[in-house]
Amino acid sequence: MTLLGLSEPVIRLLAFSSIFVTLAAIELLAPRLERDEMRGALKSRRWITNLAMVVLSSVVLRIVFPLAAVGTALWAQSEGLGLLPLTQLPLWLVAIISFVVLDFAVWLEHLVSHKWPWLWRIHRMHHADTGFDLTTALRFHPFEIVLSMFWKAAVIIALGAPPAAVLIFEIVLNGAAMFNHANISLPKPVDRVLRRLIVTPDMHRIHHSTDQRETDSNYGFNLAIWDRLFSTYTETPRRGETGIEIGLSEWRDGRTAKFGWGLALPFLPTPARRDRSDRDGTDSAQ
Repeated sequence: MTLLGLSEPVIRLLAFSSIFVTLAAIELLAPRLERDEMRGALKSRRWITNLAMVVLSSVVLRIVFPLAAVGTALWAQSEGLGLLPLTQLPLWLVAIISFVVLDFAVWLEHLVSHKWPWLWRIHRMHHADTGFDLTTALRFHPFEIVLSMFWKAAVIIALGAPPAAVLIFEIVLNGAAMFNHANISLPKPVDRVLRRLIVTPDMHRIHHSTDQRETDSNYGFNLAIWDRLFSTYTETPRRGETGIEIGLSEWRDGRTAKFGWGLALPFLPTPARRDRSDRDGTDSAQ
């Protein structure tokens, strides 16, 4: 697929690079949290591991699933597959429906990855990062990336989603994930307005809390409506915005910044969870 003379991979790379550089500059100039995990040598190790992980995942995905999301949409279109082409709705409306349904599908996949133990063993590598910045958005196990693509491909085929809508969705999803994982601070009034529609960094950071009650909330990556709609929304962390502890309580040492350890994590035994939550009898704030 080409747009303005550019191929789909080039378009996505340009969008990714622009968003990454912009957010990295903002993080450097005005970080939300100032912690050892987010500066110095440990930050460098985390960034190397997280960036290496996204490179490996991209290579594995191209080998296992060469069509990827946009290629799947092009194939489904050529075969006349999907429900939406049968509706004869205008293209702009079909594109919006495809975008919203795909966003819900990603939200649902994320929720299930926390609820099914065998999927959680894979997904927990993302949560094991004890820092929280835009590279955390890239830290997914290759197994999860491949499984996620099969799920998105199934939804794309079932919908008959237009290739252009799928391309826009993939770019927005990737950019939104980097944005809401970014270690940046938005003015409270701006955050309050934005999180009515999209997931903000302060909103998603709660999902990376060591307090499992908070981890089991705020699953959204892009649109913020699903967590409110399905009562999985948490407004603020119990320890406060700057007191929140990031990562998994089971692993709190430097291993989490190691590339090999991250790849092996789905196969490692799970140690007893240390209860990091406040034992004050407070109910879950969802």
